[in-house]
Amino acid sequence: MKDKYTKEEILTENLLIDKKDNMEVYYAPHNEFLNPKAKIFIVGITPGFQQMNSAISTARKELEISDNIEEIQYKCKVAARFSGGLRKNIINMLDEIKLNNALCVNSCSELFDNKDYLLHTVSLIPYPVFVKKQNYTGHTPKLIKSEFLMKYIYDNFINELKQLENHEDILLIPLGKAVEEVLDKLKEEGYISGNQVLTGFPHPSGANVNRLIQLEENRVEMTSFIKNKFE
Repeated sequence: MKDKYTKEEILTENLLIDKKDNMEVYYAPHNEFLNPKAKIFIVGITPGFQQMNSAISTARKELEISDNIEEIQYKCKVAARFSGGLRKNIINMLDEIKLNNALCVNSCSELFDNKDYLLHTVSLIPYPVFVKKQNYTGHTPKLIKSEFLMKYIYDNFINELKQLENHEDILLIPLGKAVEEVLDKLKEEGYISGNQVLTGFPHPSGANVNRLIQLEENRVEMTSFIKNKFE
């Protein structure tokens, strides 16, 4: 058992789910867990290699000591959801737009700790997608124009959301423009309601150098949206 794997070790035929041209979709175990009490969905595009790595490592270790599959699925989710600088940026930005106040918590850091029953982290495509063995970022091809990838959104993401009794009340926070575009499309098609999507939330990656500028530009509107959503 290892803490980390190389791409050669886990991007293998055994874990390959689907492929088209230079795109490949692989299995990872962390999106098997669904949080039934969630009020917030933080929505990414697809798990990256780092998330896949953490989830597989956790699953292998836990299977050695437990046969409680539901608990293992939860531990895989916890291990693989946003960590490090990415999580810190998400928390800071959510606090900045007063989501913590709306949820009656001191800080949105609690969503990743003792209040994690309020949060579900999810990807539009539940499995890791790679283009030429590199993390897919929503471009080349553009996600919204790729039938191959969009089928996973219709078959997986929408079904996952609708499994929850209060799915029309859940706040969807898209990480970046590519996710926001897809959620807007689903809104137009009637799969999700108009007051569910927080628009203008910047992608939290440190590589997004305009993150704080985007946050400031959209802060007032996002704060108002959240306040109205949870009143």
